[in-house]
Amino acid sequence: MERDKAEFAAKNAQIVALAVQNQNGATQSAQFAEVSYPILADPDHAITELFGVYDLLGDGVAAPAVFIIDQAGQITWSHIGVDLGDRPANQVILQNLSAK
Repeated sequence: MERDKAEFAAKNAQIVALAVQNQNGATQSAQFAEVSYPILADPDHAITELFGVYDLLGDGVAAPAVFIIDQAGQITWSHIGVDLGDRPANQVILQNLSAK
């Protein structure tokens, strides 16, 4: 995702990640992954439960998921993984972003 950040920015898209841990854990995750986009803490799982991705795989974390949300707050496209490795390629996300 990081290497495609310029392409997302060119489309006026903001990348944000959620972590089902406290702020310190989210910050450490961002440092470990060497990403510059924000990783938000969701230790109470409020957001990941709202989006229907918390513990979806029975592992106590959020399933890998991507949501494209427009400026009105509407989800216009999503991909929710069926296992930990099920993530769409960045180009797939960009294509779906372009279609909006």
